[in-house]
Amino acid sequence: MAIEDTSDDGPAAGGVRQRSRASIERRIREAAESVFAEAGFNGATTAEIARRAGIPKANLHYYFNTKDELYQKVLTGIINTWLHTADEITADADPARALAHYITAKIELAREQPIPSRVFANEIIHGAPHLGPYLETSLRNWVDLKSKVIKGWIAAGEMREVDPRHLLFMIWASTQTYADFASQISAVLGRDQLSPQEYKAVARQVTEIILRGCGLTPPASS
Repeated sequence: MAIEDTSDDGPAAGGVRQRSRASIERRIREAAESVFAEAGFNGATTAEIARRAGIPKANLHYYFNTKDELYQKVLTGIINTWLHTADEITADADPARALAHYITAKIELAREQPIPSRVFANEIIHGAPHLGPYLETSLRNWVDLKSKVIKGWIAAGEMREVDPRHLLFMIWASTQTYADFASQISAVLGRDQLSPQEYKAVARQVTEIILRGCGLTPPASS
């Protein structure tokens, strides 16, 4: 049976329990990301996830009833993190600065959180069996919303005419490759891994190429 403190010592104790629960859930999600990235959904086991999280398997199932529920939580967390990096893409924003911020933030996530990206890539490579409905509804709606913003910039003469959807696809591909194919990139460049300074240089170059292709001048601070 899972171990859970149910004592009631007032608001302070409740706050401690909430922080403890959040900490345990974070450990479980991080362990799950590493297992799902290595073994895929079918090969992953809750026993291995619990072992890496440093908790009994019964405790894991207290927080997440099934492997599928945990996998969905992991995927949702990954996508939400990525989508928030595009918050600056709004109608009243400067196109060059907004797109440069988005590209730089995505490259930084590739450096800081490569494992979640590989979990997502695994899901997509296998035909998105768990994410299909989300991709066809929520993500499509998000892409439509950001595309409308970009079309507005184009109509206002602020940037060259491009297909907004394929622009977003290009940004996804050119940034996430530094997480999903990091071993290939490192091997070709003859090093164990890229340094933080190299990731910054990558962000500048990807920004330069994409923005110039859109008829935009990259901001000096990007």
